[in-house]
Amino acid sequence: MDAGTITALISVAAAISGIFLGWLGRSRTIRQDTAIEAGNDARLRTDMEYIKRGIDDVRIEQKTQGQRFDSLAERVTRVEESAKQAHKRLDRIEE
Repeated sequence: MDAGTITALISVAAAISGIFLGWLGRSRTIRQDTAIEAGNDARLRTDMEYIKRGIDDVRIEQKTQGQRFDSLAERVTRVEESAKQAHKRLDRIEE
């Protein structure tokens, strides 16, 4: 074998090893990207669940406040009626 043939064989081996190493690096990068995306998706889902629970809590609190408001409005109406009757009685006493 002469020097030209050896150089050609080394060049072919270098090209093949370059392709092989490039392919391995690409597949490794794809696996890492997939793992990172899966982690980001899991974090996003966790955050969304946290927000959903917070919204549910706010809805429950809003419903409770609405019930309290209705109860208070009813009590105020009763107090106004009682005050009206008391004023009528006072007016009769003053006459």
